[in-house]
Amino acid sequence: MIKLPEQGELSAVDAKSMAQHIAFSPYIFQATAALKDLGILQYIDKNRRKGVPLADIVAAVGVTEYGVSVLLDFALTCGLVTLTTDESQPEAQPRYSLTKVAFFLLHDEMSVVNFDFTQHFGYQGLANLTESIKTGKPEGLRVFGDWSTLYPHLPELPDETKTSWFAFDHFYSDHAFDEILPLIFANNPRHIVDIGGNTGRFTTKCLQHDSNVEVTIMDLPPQLAKAQENISAAGLADRFTPFPCDMLDPKQELAQNADVYWMSQFLDCFSEPQIKIILSNIAKGISGEQRVLILETFWDAQKFDAAAFSLNATSLYFTCFANGNSRMYAADKFTALVEASGLKIEKQIDDIGLGHSLLVCRKAGE
Repeated sequence: MIKLPEQGELSAVDAKSMAQHIAFSPYIFQATAALKDLGILQYIDKNRRKGVPLADIVAAVGVTEYGVSVLLDFALTCGLVTLTTDESQPEAQPRYSLTKVAFFLLHDEMSVVNFDFTQHFGYQGLANLTESIKTGKPEGLRVFGDWSTLYPHLPELPDETKTSWFAFDHFYSDHAFDEILPLIFANNPRHIVDIGGNTGRFTTKCLQHDSNVEVTIMDLPPQLAKAQENISAAGLADRFTPFPCDMLDPKQELAQNADVYWMSQFLDCFSEPQIKIILSNIAKGISGEQRVLILETFWDAQKFDAAAFSLNATSLYFTCFANGNSRMYAADKFTALVEASGLKIEKQIDDIGLGHSLLVCRKAGE
């Protein structure tokens, strides 16, 4: 469980300093993006052992001294680079080196994925966050098209934007999938129904893990088309069944004869009333022998502050872009929704992958 910051914990000087970072945070982000896009950070990184003088950077990246220096002066005050002088050589030019923060922005996969997602997908549309809060609609989507929700239109995103979105989506789930497969297959399921299977990534892993299992994906037709394409390309289509559906329809029926009904980072795409509809449909459609496995990331069940921070930032993505009314949930609020929908949680397993939690559920009263 994370430790939330306490009011009054910072000194007045530190609090005021943080306030300035918040006030100028768009400048910090855009300057960092420019330093990466122009190859400035990358060039310094290649020469990290001895550092690099300004003239060498200017020559390497093909930008004016003014352009490079104005970015690096700001980077010094943002904690991205350091500037050192060899006192034994007074005439030597000062040399720039990267800090650990900049190193992680270049080389840490999580940091790269998060940064690219914000730069290519979220940055411009976030200007509409206030309006999204007021209307309960994803007003940020207007930068991409006249869309009411995001997911049916994912194939229509610009290529760079789409690549960054899927990299963000897959990065967190992939780390969990590798750990979760042994738990899922411990009871030797023969048929798994993947609800909200999106591009078929989890289904593909299941089909590759066990040559006897069959998997059905329940999802919207555009997502099923992409899943079918990916699963066919992997040579696994003979054990895959697409099941077009709308899980928000209170009368939606389930694909039958499954041992396991699986949902991974699916329910956080919906509001609380919508989650109740989905889970109630599932509870009505299963028997006592069948299990429902729900994989989610609860922001208050994280070991590290940075993880909770990232998840709550992701909630604003849902607000501004996905549908205007979903979020990353706190564990107690989410589990209450599950149990109010006719399911009983048998077990909760935390700290899977990069902070996922698995809820193992069955039909209540059986």
